[in-house]
Amino acid sequence: MFTIDFNDHTDLVKDEWYEQIDKLLTFAKEQEQIEGEAELSVTFVDKDEIQEINKTYRDKDKVTDVISFALEEDEPEITGLDMPRVLGDIIICTDVANEQAESYGHSFERELGFLALHGFLHLLGYDHMNETDEQEMFGRQDQILNAYGLTRD
Repeated sequence: MFTIDFNDHTDLVKDEWYEQIDKLLTFAKEQEQIEGEAELSVTFVDKDEIQEINKTYRDKDKVTDVISFALEEDEPEITGLDMPRVLGDIIICTDVANEQAESYGHSFERELGFLALHGFLHLLGYDHMNETDEQEMFGRQDQILNAYGLTRD
């Protein structure tokens, strides 16, 4: 079982967004060969809230599109317990997602999917701090999005 706990701090989120992200991240979980139960949260926020989160937790006083907090990074693996993997939290700024969709010339749904998947891959340990890691992460994002059918067109 794969559980995604959705939270809407904007009062603007549509049911279709939840469905899209649930289906996409479930597909990505399969593509990444994550076995067993897992759970994560996805929270939708506005620019003010994501800027405050970015400032508080990342010491960056600016608006961003998505932030992930992985819960498994420094935790030792616990075996023998019948508990789901708790992957972490993804926070998406819907205002920035909308602006970026317009700027890149693709749909809001594609941008929302990209940001959710980007956050998900961060929860799994992917990063883009150097050129090699960036190529790996963005390459994997493109593979999953294309296989899922959520292309830039």
